[in-house]
Amino acid sequence: MSTSHFRLFAALRPLSFVVAATAGLLASIPLAQANPHILVDVQTGRVLEHEEAFRKWYPASLTKLMTVYTVFDAIRAGQISLDTPVVMSKRAAAQPAAKMYFKPGQKLTLDSALKILMVKSANDIAVAVAEAVGGTQEAFVTRMNGEALKLGMTDSHFVNPNGLPGKGQYTTARDLAVLTVALRRDFPQYAGYFALEGFTNGQQNVPSLNMLIGRFAGADGMKTGFICASGFNQIGSATRSGHTLVSVVLGTDSLAARADATANLLQKGFTSPFPGNDTLGSLKPYGPGQDQVSDITADICSAKGAKVRSETRDEVGRMKVQSPYILEMDHDPRFVFAGLIPGQDPQPAQQPEKVATGDTAGAIANVPVPMPRPTSF
Repeated sequence: MSTSHFRLFAALRPLSFVVAATAGLLASIPLAQANPHILVDVQTGRVLEHEEAFRKWYPASLTKLMTVYTVFDAIRAGQISLDTPVVMSKRAAAQPAAKMYFKPGQKLTLDSALKILMVKSANDIAVAVAEAVGGTQEAFVTRMNGEALKLGMTDSHFVNPNGLPGKGQYTTARDLAVLTVALRRDFPQYAGYFALEGFTNGQQNVPSLNMLIGRFAGADGMKTGFICASGFNQIGSATRSGHTLVSVVLGTDSLAARADATANLLQKGFTSPFPGNDTLGSLKPYGPGQDQVSDITADICSAKGAKVRSETRDEVGRMKVQSPYILEMDHDPRFVFAGLIPGQDPQPAQQPEKVATGDTAGAIANVPVPMPRPTSF
């Protein structure tokens, strides 16, 4: 499929809500039909629900959670701090969109870089952070894989820090749940990075790609991701009355579908009893897809996939969400500062991202946001 089918456009439009008459509609809205998903209680590690949790999948920009975990571990070891300057290299600046378009030599703090990673999922920033921590991208990726093994992510392997398509990069829903639970447990002091509603660099406001933040009760993370081969993915987390759940939903067919599936799965976790006592540690591998990485490009980046996505927007182009648990945001998004260290050349104006390599979700909170493109995160 040509890139033109996914050409960028900005829309000053809110979400369109198809509201259920009763909460009973939850049972009739599919979570992620025939797609990997898993729901876990963070406090106990108990697996509440799972399907195809060991099927190998392309992580896309969910990879950036592994990048962030590795950064947090370096901070804990005293090797770097949130005030450490992150310098844009030529290699980082050359990464495809989604990106910040910083010039080689420009600097931002690690704190700003982490905010940009979690809100915009900028591919150039991911490489710059990797180089700041590891010296080179390759050394950092080696460290990512070491951290993954220590966490027990036995079916994951990473080849870059941003999740762009690469041979040998794969994970599973189960492993992503292990990572997300570890982030919540090991680094609670950094939980705020995952719940940001957006950031501003002084010239533009960038909203979070996570449509649950500010719209689903208790939503406090974590990350979205998309490439053609993996479909639309989302890791969600929410906390109610001190109780935190995380969900992983892989391979949905649209931005709206991944948000709906995530909201419905988390809501089910807070309101329904679950049989069984499996934990992330005791859950045994099962099912197909353990020997090779699934590739759903034909379903996603095709005329068929484009038609499906067109049906998730209303007549004026607003994204239609079906879940009764995703509500209108009751306030303007709160934007925190994340940008270049003062005293440098002005930050470049945002470029139209015509090359498709970012997970840029569409039409959120009355702020222009680009549509997804074929090789986005």
